Amino acid sequence: MLTFLNIFLTDTASSGNATGSSWATYAPIIYLVIIGLVFYFVILRPQKKQQKQMDAMISAIEIGDSVLTTSGFYGVVIDVMDEVIIVEFGSNKNCRIPMKKTAITEVEKPQSGESKSE
Repeated sequence: MLTFLNIFLTDTASSGNATGSSWATYAPIIYLVIIGLVFYFVILRPQKKQQKQMDAMISAIEIGDSVLTTSGFYGVVIDVMDEVIIVEFGSNKNCRIPMKKTAITEVEKPQSGESKSE
């Protein structure tokens, strides 16, 4: 596409426009706009989509969910407040740590309908 744009711009510039304004003077602006659009669709848009998914996951945290923290610890949510949750780690009932919701990377809901086999 850029080669077509270069050919188009050189053809219009070499045609001898009497007023002095040609597409060649706007070429840097066109390139900047194209680079800006590529930057938006390759980097910014996916990042916003990932942030929305993360916000939805954090807002859906409930008591009893198994979570993975950013430091790599697995635990179970004991209490949920506005910005802070209390997570219980391991089988020791005394190991309860308050942490920010943003420190959660994964949430696994408990199995409510477990199949009972003999």
